[in-house]
Amino acid sequence: MKTTLHNPRQMGAIPLDGATSFRVWAPNARGVSVVGQFNDWNPETHPLQREEGGHWAREVSGAVPGEQYQFEIANGDLRFRKNDAYARQIDAKTALSVIYDPDTYSWQTRPLRLANWNELVIYELHVGTFVPGPRNSPGRFEQIIGRLPYLKSLGVNALEIMPPMAFPGERSWGYSLTNPFAVESSYGGPDSFKRFIDAAHAYDIGIILDVVYNHFGPDHLDLWQYDGWSENNKGGIYFYNDYRSWTPWGENRPDYGRGEVRQYIRDNALLWLEEFRVDGLRFDSTLFIRNTHGDNSNPETDIAEGWSLLQWINEEIVRHFPGRLTIAEDLQQNHWLTKSTGEGGAGFAAQWDSAFVYPVRSNVVHIEDASRSMDDVARSLLFRYNENAIQRVIYSESHDEDANGKARIPHEIDPDNTDGYFARKRSTLAAGLVLTTPGIPMLFEGQEFLEDGWFRDDKALDWSKLKTFSGINRLYRDLIHLRRNLYGNTRGLTGPFIHVHHVNHQDKVIVFHRWAEGGPKDDVIVAASFSHRSLQEGYRIGLPHPGRWIIRFNSDWKGYSPDFHDITNPDGFVEAEPQPYDGMDYSGGIALPPYGLLILSQEAAAGYQSEPKP
Repeated sequence: MKTTLHNPRQMGAIPLDGATSFRVWAPNARGVSVVGQFNDWNPETHPLQREEGGHWAREVSGAVPGEQYQFEIANGDLRFRKNDAYARQIDAKTALSVIYDPDTYSWQTRPLRLANWNELVIYELHVGTFVPGPRNSPGRFEQIIGRLPYLKSLGVNALEIMPPMAFPGERSWGYSLTNPFAVESSYGGPDSFKRFIDAAHAYDIGIILDVVYNHFGPDHLDLWQYDGWSENNKGGIYFYNDYRSWTPWGENRPDYGRGEVRQYIRDNALLWLEEFRVDGLRFDSTLFIRNTHGDNSNPETDIAEGWSLLQWINEEIVRHFPGRLTIAEDLQQNHWLTKSTGEGGAGFAAQWDSAFVYPVRSNVVHIEDASRSMDDVARSLLFRYNENAIQRVIYSESHDEDANGKARIPHEIDPDNTDGYFARKRSTLAAGLVLTTPGIPMLFEGQEFLEDGWFRDDKALDWSKLKTFSGINRLYRDLIHLRRNLYGNTRGLTGPFIHVHHVNHQDKVIVFHRWAEGGPKDDVIVAASFSHRSLQEGYRIGLPHPGRWIIRFNSDWKGYSPDFHDITNPDGFVEAEPQPYDGMDYSGGIALPPYGLLILSQEAAAGYQSEPKP
């Protein structure tokens, strides 16, 4: 029997040679049987033997992978059937557990070494909507494989996958999962997920998986009153049975203080890293793991065992899977999430950053220029956790920001004209800040071809917009390539350093300096305009070094959209003059387009000839 890090106690159904070992935790049961296709669903054929700690186990000859099964549990006069809490596969039609052999999949690639975190560009996607299935059915992993060349050419090098664990019905965001160890059958099931990861790794694209431990369910949940016991008519052995059960998604918070539940969640996290070879985990709403009511300011409502569970899982990941990225979605700007466990922190590598997304979205969505705050933008650029820029994931769109009463930025800007001039201008301005600010940048599916409306699990991306807005798509691609320094002349965008040296409240302009080690091809200047007015050549900004500063990117280029103005310096560069300005020894004049963003850097050798516009 093979021992794994993600299932050291051999829970669930473990295929053997011509047999299967079954083990289930049901401490309050008076009897447990395994029933399935291998015994005509007869509970008298294979009763399980009780073990210490409330576990029940048995080896069943003739039970083989692919066969469906459940556990029949007796508690008092009650007899009922439950899916395996550790079920690795759920049948699409019957919603029953399926014996699954993880060793049948043959990997075609070696485990990927995720790109350095300062060079990551993440793309968040939802399996069911990324590519539409036939007759508008949910998309599947195989269809995403067909889009991997596109994602590779776009320049992203990590995909964050919204939860693909089994859920009730045909469609879901994924956060209402019912079987945490099973991959949703409508997406293709576990082997299909592995083929997708394999294919992504062949393109050097990492996979970050969204996991949900703040609640389970709430609907069609086998874990609910699993062995028939509960208190206060609540969830039973897997859940808190007192006031701590409450979450915004129901009375379904796992009991983080119970050893078997802690082990269950820990095993689940390590499953994806070990067996599925994912390159990182994004933990959904850690705020509701560490606090009963999501009140970051009230320590009396903290859940100490929830915090220690996060610490334990992160310690296990660092120990067994060094280099894998763990991300917390907490949104409370709590520095302790990304402090090491040795310091008392939760040990995450990074966290979604509300200090960036909220002010950036607000300042591009406002109708009036006068309402835009350059101070708020500056603070969003400079914010960091524990003095480490890479501890934050920054974005302007996500599944949360583009739903829940909100919509994608183009829709928020102009609901009646989501592909209009201002929607295009200001949404790409926000994206420009995402891809030039210190942190780990993230995009949301379809953002790069101006998908509109709000995120829904029953509405697939409109891929015809990729052709309609091919110029906008190229804008994103150019930004991503510059962010990753793929042209070799913007290394500073991968660096940790930033100096916001120019803030113009009247003209709504902000300029900042990025660098890693400094010098030609490293130092980068980013200038952004939050005004509908253009500023013609001669608008002075400070520059850190003498010489020629090449305009590497101009979001106003007509190649991105025919109604853009192409306002820029006519020679494509700025000559730094020995005239102090903005606290720097040198300065130069630039032209700034409406709601535009410019990226400048220097060449190493003198006499550099201006390259063609992108």
